[in-house]
Amino acid sequence: MKIIRSVFIAFLSVLCLNIAAQTNAPNIIYILADDLGYGDVSAFNPQSKIKTAHIDALSETGMSFTDAHTNSAVCTPTRYGVLTGRYAWRTHLQSGVLWSYDSLLIAANQTTVASLLKNKGYATACIGKWHLGLGWQKDDGGLVDFSKTITSGPNTVGFDYFYGITASLDIPPYFYIENNKITAKKIDTIEGTSGKGFWRKGPIGDDFRHEEVLPHLIDKAAGYISAKAKNKQPFFLYLPLPSPHTPILPAEKYRGKTNTNEYGDFVLMTDDMVGKIVAAVANAGIAANTMIVFTSDNGVAPMANLKELEAAGHQSSFIFRGTKADIFEGGHRVPFIVKWPGKVKEGSKSDATICLTDFLATAADMVKQPLQAGEGVDSYSLLPLLTGKNKFQRTQTVHHSIDGNFAIREGKWKLAFAYGSGGWSAPVEKAAKKENLPSLQLFDLEKDISEQHNIASDHKEIVAALTKKLETIIHNGRSTPGAKQSNDVPVNYLKYK
Repeated sequence: MKIIRSVFIAFLSVLCLNIAAQTNAPNIIYILADDLGYGDVSAFNPQSKIKTAHIDALSETGMSFTDAHTNSAVCTPTRYGVLTGRYAWRTHLQSGVLWSYDSLLIAANQTTVASLLKNKGYATACIGKWHLGLGWQKDDGGLVDFSKTITSGPNTVGFDYFYGITASLDIPPYFYIENNKITAKKIDTIEGTSGKGFWRKGPIGDDFRHEEVLPHLIDKAAGYISAKAKNKQPFFLYLPLPSPHTPILPAEKYRGKTNTNEYGDFVLMTDDMVGKIVAAVANAGIAANTMIVFTSDNGVAPMANLKELEAAGHQSSFIFRGTKADIFEGGHRVPFIVKWPGKVKEGSKSDATICLTDFLATAADMVKQPLQAGEGVDSYSLLPLLTGKNKFQRTQTVHHSIDGNFAIREGKWKLAFAYGSGGWSAPVEKAAKKENLPSLQLFDLEKDISEQHNIASDHKEIVAALTKKLETIIHNGRSTPGAKQSNDVPVNYLKYK
């Protein structure tokens, strides 16, 4: 019986590969920068002091989205949304991010972009920063045993191959992980640092140097692209970069090149790494059949030293209020570019409001795989926008801050359930409450894109309508049409009060 089952599985695998090959399925590369501000990309900010030539080239040969949003203003929940098409506040992660040894946030039975594409004959890989939790094993004393196999992670949620780091480059442990094992032969402890090159004290592998991580991961990704191009099998490469997040470590050749500060130089280095990926695709001869997506996991972080950047004439958040962690636009509005030769018009732009959760439905639409009731519950296909065929269906988008504050966007209206920023920008929630600021903030983004004028008291009917819509999205366990689903935990959007 086991032999028959093995033969049947092998047959299905070959069948899927053949189907993918016959339909000339496009390769998909999803590049996710870490803490890159909307205004850091010169294609989105004409006054940018950082000339991001390679990212700009993607914009010139693809479609740029000017109203794209992460589903959270911080990294872990955004990454969850990218891969699952589901808002992360439906999980137990109601605020903040995961930490060093937290378990996997994605449920074992959760459909991801990787598992969906793998089932359609794609090779799937994640190379870069994971930060979604791992199944570390412990020794008899209850301490993490790094010599043991990692029981859950990218390989258990649809990725054939994983090479990368646990979380942000400033969060220990500092190891390269290949599939389910660390690559280090010896483990030491590294002391923490301060300033823009900040990282925390923790375990470090003998093959790990913070300054080398970004180019090393790019080399790995380029090698993967080259190898898969030779195999003729379509592939999905999820490439979450560790930059320009702290530690801010531009290589010597980039230092001083932007005349801003170290962060600006690190953005320039990040742009160069994107260029290396595009070059790897071209050199492999697969550019004509490869979709490249570029975006960021949230807005710029204050560690970039915004005062220094502003003194140099650079606005990382562009015209938007706030930064990473905030419910304001600067926390979650990000650059988003799709290059797809022959499908997406070169140099085109879209002002449609989209969310990074929309990637799963887009991938499903591309390979003609209808989503089931519990899949991609907050994901809308971008294919109508990319190809100009049919109508894009998203009407409301939910935003979320590091403190767990909610906002809902519909058209020009944005209603935030927060006294202040809900994050790190002034006024933070504690200070805003002391100042007796209103507990609701309504903005007309057509007239007030910088969110300077709270007009909630003047439009109570809009406040009531948007509040009801948010309650429905929470209650239904989904924001897309379909059968009611369950959140993993009770969700209270008013807990901030």
